[in-house]
Amino acid sequence: MLIVGIVAVCVVLAVLAFFVPKLSRHPERGTRRTLGLGSRAGSKAPGPLGCLFSKPFRSSSKAVGRSGSAGRRARGHMPF
Repeated sequence: MLIVGIVAVCVVLAVLAFFVPKLSRHPERGTRRTLGLGSRAGSKAPGPLGCLFSKPFRSSSKAVGRSGSAGRRARGHMPF
């Protein structure tokens, strides 16, 4: 369920970044902040479990950043 939610957020951010690049920064930052909170909470688990629990949040945060920047970059390549 988490994967489907992250994919949906990435798609929404990419579309938002394509159509309204300046307004897409705030939702992207909020999503990355929320995922960072989950990553920090997961990393507090003892031993190797901490790395294991925080990894999905770290990779999701990277994906959110990539989708937002890809939408803005695609907008910059448009001829109009």
